[in-house]
Amino acid sequence: MADNYDVIIIGAGSIGVPLAMALAERKMSVLTLDGEASPGQGQNKCAIGGVRATHSDGAKIKACLRSLETFSSWEKTYGEDIGWIRGGYAFPVYTERDEAVLKELLKVQRGFGLNIDWAGPGEMRALVPGIAAKDLRGGTYSPEDGSASPLLSINAFYRRAVKLGAEFRFKEPVKEILSGGGEVKGVLTPQGRYFSKWVVNAAGGDAAAVSDLAGIKVPVTPDCHEAGITEPAGRFFEPMVVDIRPGDRSKNYYFYQNREGQIVFCLTPQPPVWGHDRRSTSEFLPEVSRRMIALLPGLANLKVRRTWRGLYPMTPDGFPVVDFPEALKGYVLAVGMCGQGFMLGPGLGAAIAAHIAGAPSADDGEILAGFRLERSFTGQEKLK
Repeated sequence: MADNYDVIIIGAGSIGVPLAMALAERKMSVLTLDGEASPGQGQNKCAIGGVRATHSDGAKIKACLRSLETFSSWEKTYGEDIGWIRGGYAFPVYTERDEAVLKELLKVQRGFGLNIDWAGPGEMRALVPGIAAKDLRGGTYSPEDGSASPLLSINAFYRRAVKLGAEFRFKEPVKEILSGGGEVKGVLTPQGRYFSKWVVNAAGGDAAAVSDLAGIKVPVTPDCHEAGITEPAGRFFEPMVVDIRPGDRSKNYYFYQNREGQIVFCLTPQPPVWGHDRRSTSEFLPEVSRRMIALLPGLANLKVRRTWRGLYPMTPDGFPVVDFPEALKGYVLAVGMCGQGFMLGPGLGAAIAAHIAGAPSADDGEILAGFRLERSFTGQEKLK
């Protein structure tokens, strides 16, 4: 195995693996290093699988439109089933304020080419049969959004990257980022030294600690989120349903029915739970169950098979940090995905690869322009 590469990626997860694939497609030599035993063993395996371009920011919308093209065409292009469902995303609303917010966002979303529209109460009831009708004002619906299996997807991307020549080394954490004269030189692991012109930090929940090795601080702090999955049921609705109303101990929650008929669900805790704790809690199921059943009473008799807890690497404004810091030439940040790394991965990977290769398109530039490290962090993503 060589010890000199064009690019070294730290982290074989939702961003690192699609990036390795995109770089290998450009005939660049790439090595991806990860302390885990196989791809996607960090936060990727905790993702519930939603893929949407329904965001409030143009950079995210453009990146995820690219990702949607990758997910939706994968089986046709490469013959591999990754569990893709084009079920759309539905955001039902029950208050005048939420209706005004989503209708205002429609202008931005349509302006960036997103296929999304307002669905009246009747249409929303047709999209989600059995949804609570009292005070339902309608909501937004984006039919081209969908979901895929994180397990099947990450392994499909990994196999494609390897076929194209990308190398991966597992159980090999990076201990030091080598540099000199203000430039990246490579990395040091317990197994040896690897040299490259570019080093990409795609370390997910460990991004801040990894960036400290480069001497560059990044405002990324993990936030603990829980999710769960039920037994299978006959198919009775298609979209990912997102309820943006706050609850007693939660900000919002969302759920969908996967290819196997199981309901997969997740909750955003309020206040946030900061740290690296991956243990399930006794508070999660009572809170999310109460909220889901109030919205869709037909869920009441389903049995929950398991729950788990993952980390959302959060930034202060809810937007990723994807940048090439001037303080260390050749060092690349692809961090702070705020729990959306799975849906952003293929689109961001393609944009980052284009910049590293020195041939970014106008769209590549626009995607990364909104995610610079040197920003105020005073804004807020409205659909986190």
